[in-house]
Amino acid sequence: MSEPMDVDLEVPRGTKRKADDDLSIVTAPRRIKALDPDVVNKIAAGEIIVAPVHALKELIENAVDAGSTLLEIVVKEGGLKLLQITDNGHGINKEDLPILCERFTTSKLKAFEDLTSIGTYGFRGEALASISHIAHLSVTTRTKDSNCAYRAHYDSGRLAPAKPGQSADPKPIAGRQGTQITVEDLFYNVPTRRRAFRSASEEYNKILDVVGRYAVHCDGVAFSCKKHGEASATISTQSTSSTVDRIRQIHGSSVANELIEFESADERWGFKAHGWTTNANYHVKKTTLLLFINSRSVESSNIRKAIEQTYSTFLPKGGHPFTYLSLEIDPQRVDVNVHPTKREVNFLNEDEIIETVCNDIRTKLANVDTSRTFMTQTLLPGARGPTTTASPDAASGSKSRAPAVSTPKSKPYENNLVRTDAKLRTITSMLLPGAGSNNEQPTEPRPEDVEYEDSDRELVPCRLLTIKELRAEVRDAMHNELTEIFAGHTFVGIVDERRRLAAIQGGVKLFLVDYGMVSNEYFYQVGLTHFGNFGAIRFDPPLNLKELLALAAEQEKATNPPATEEDDFSIEEVVELVSTQLIERREMLLEYFSLEISEEGDLISIPLLLKGYTPSLAKLPRFLLRLGPHVNWTEEKECFATFLRELASFYVPEQLPPTPGPEDSEEGLDEEIKSRRDKIRRVVEHVMFPAFRARLIATKSLVNRGVLEVANLKGLYRVFERC
Repeated sequence: MSEPMDVDLEVPRGTKRKADDDLSIVTAPRRIKALDPDVVNKIAAGEIIVAPVHALKELIENAVDAGSTLLEIVVKEGGLKLLQITDNGHGINKEDLPILCERFTTSKLKAFEDLTSIGTYGFRGEALASISHIAHLSVTTRTKDSNCAYRAHYDSGRLAPAKPGQSADPKPIAGRQGTQITVEDLFYNVPTRRRAFRSASEEYNKILDVVGRYAVHCDGVAFSCKKHGEASATISTQSTSSTVDRIRQIHGSSVANELIEFESADERWGFKAHGWTTNANYHVKKTTLLLFINSRSVESSNIRKAIEQTYSTFLPKGGHPFTYLSLEIDPQRVDVNVHPTKREVNFLNEDEIIETVCNDIRTKLANVDTSRTFMTQTLLPGARGPTTTASPDAASGSKSRAPAVSTPKSKPYENNLVRTDAKLRTITSMLLPGAGSNNEQPTEPRPEDVEYEDSDRELVPCRLLTIKELRAEVRDAMHNELTEIFAGHTFVGIVDERRRLAAIQGGVKLFLVDYGMVSNEYFYQVGLTHFGNFGAIRFDPPLNLKELLALAAEQEKATNPPATEEDDFSIEEVVELVSTQLIERREMLLEYFSLEISEEGDLISIPLLLKGYTPSLAKLPRFLLRLGPHVNWTEEKECFATFLRELASFYVPEQLPPTPGPEDSEEGLDEEIKSRRDKIRRVVEHVMFPAFRARLIATKSLVNRGVLEVANLKGLYRVFERC
């Protein structure tokens, strides 16, 4: 019989030990200790200075803050061996040099409240401190009032001697006004980080990208960047160069020749925007976005995606633009202290600002397209072609050549010819009785019988977490392909008014759209976007709330009679219950939804979601009645979601009798119904679908339910070929 296994019962279960530990030694729990300050500083440096390009970005921003008009940058081995930047700014006082590289020493920030009005690049005082902990740092500087320059060396945030045995105090030397910062042997004491860099050329390209961005943006500042030991600079711009010239020098003439300038501003959102973007003649495989917010180079995936979606209607598939965008936002609306490297910032009303800028860009692009001149030549049967060559200034970029030219003009395939002009005649106009000739253009939308007035009410930023969660749910449910189809669609016409079906064209495909379902989703998204900032449709005189509820309750009881006595309800009790609920919550309804109810029970106003469209007031009683049982008033998130769904359902166009055919007569139709039908037809074509095109996020719930593909031009041609 084998001996029993020896088990050490004194060792606590779960104790972590090395393989060669003596199991007979029982160790006490490890104590919590404060890290050594040197370790803390190296950890902080690793968060701020991730690569040489981050160190250079901080140094460039400090130089521009110092009023420099000339920046000279020298790089060796991608910045790992040497990174030197020389400027002609104000310089640094000798008295400030001892604390220059200590953490959180700055001349740009005194109190925490100053973060709400930052107007400079740097403000935390961490850049030079972080660099000094992971590199050999030296600073040579001279101010305007100084007789000479001073050079100081730093190690781990403190002054250090240039050579062992020497004094650490700054040494007077000859030098010009300004500051020269030299960073050598970056990450020399962090070997793991240094080995992570694959090649010096890759790091140098990242440095050129950052220098190029600031060279484009900083007017009046000359930039030069070169490798150590080379005579010519890779980037060189003059202080007097215009923005277009700077883009030409850095990104090439192919970009600069196709640039158009745009501006955008809105006092409600507290921003101004200015920039340059390429027209429809230029496109590449990847978007180039130079984004500056309050003169700080940042990145934003939301702005990038919005610009790409804006261009999707102007560029061929796979084409992307070049855009330089400078946003100036009220500093109190911007939080610049959200990222260790300040690569990202947060600002209020991001969606509204992006939408406004993209709309202005879209308008500029459309104006460029409509202002082009196309030269054409009409040939009569049997006539000889022209002997001259037409101008190549056409959208397709091809020339119209005379028959004498040997190279024939490529003929487009018919299965790629699609209707792309929304101003062309629609199916709806073709089916109207008594329509004119085929050349007749569709009538423009007539204004609603409503007077609009501007309100003095200030914009209220939405900080409710529940609304942000609901907005995030919409974004998560986004169907990218369907959203792009709506963003670039061409309206064809209304197919069935009773079933609320319309046809749209997306590329070479034809889709049948349930505009009732799509408008429901659109108005729900509008409700989330403008939460707390709705316009108002006011009633003069106000309407009696209980009378409206009574009408809806009577109609509900007549339309859906109770099957049993238990299902029966008293109209008076329902009206009293719902009216009491709404009156008790009238302050909340007014603040969040612009639904105003007086204390006496008069309905004064309802929310306005889309200018140019007034929902059917015949649906108003039922909308108010459903606010009682169909809105969850006990939980905040469910309350907002269910209320906005009911509001969106109220705004959906009502179902009306379809347009009579040629053999039918309209004599039996009520004049009010005919008028309302004509108004809805105009609104759907000229108000709703343009709104879908501008801002609808098509969700996955609309796929195969709200939108159905009915034809594909290329697929039809394949069928015809088989026939």
